[in-house]
Amino acid sequence: MDLHIDDFYKDAAKGLLMLYQAFPKKTTLYMDDLIGYIPPDEFGLPSDRQQRCLSTFLWLAEEGYLRYHSTIRFEAVDQVELCEKAFLRLSNAVVPLPSTLDDAPPSIRRPQGSLANQLREALQGQYSERVIELMQLFFQRPVPHN
Repeated sequence: MDLHIDDFYKDAAKGLLMLYQAFPKKTTLYMDDLIGYIPPDEFGLPSDRQQRCLSTFLWLAEEGYLRYHSTIRFEAVDQVELCEKAFLRLSNAVVPLPSTLDDAPPSIRRPQGSLANQLREALQGQYSERVIELMQLFFQRPVPHN
C-alpha cells in the first residue's frame, strides 16, 4: 500500500487550503501545522514524514501551483502564495455538485460547491477517500481560458 501517496494528497490539500484562506497575501506554511510536531531523530535530523511533507510543497511549486521565497530548514516554506492555476482550480465548482446543493441559490452554490470548500468539508469530516478523490480532480482539471 502506498501510504506516502495518501499523505501527499492530505498534506497538499491542507496546505493549499491554508494558502487559499490567506490569498492573495504571502504567508509562511509550517509543516507542524499540517502534520503535527514530530521531534527530530537522535542526530537532530527531521523525520522522514516531515521531509516528505516539505517535499510536497516544493513539488507543487515546481509544477506551477505555488511560489515561495525560501524554506526555513525542514520546518516551513516562507513567503508562499498560490499561483493562478491553483487559485482557479480551488475556486471552481466541483462537477457534479453535491446533491445537497441542487436547490440552493447560486450565491450559496458557488462558494459551497467550490473545490476548496469540498476539500475543507472532507478534511473536517476525516473522509480520506474523498480528500484523495478531490485532490485527483484538482490535478486533472484544465485551467479555464478566457
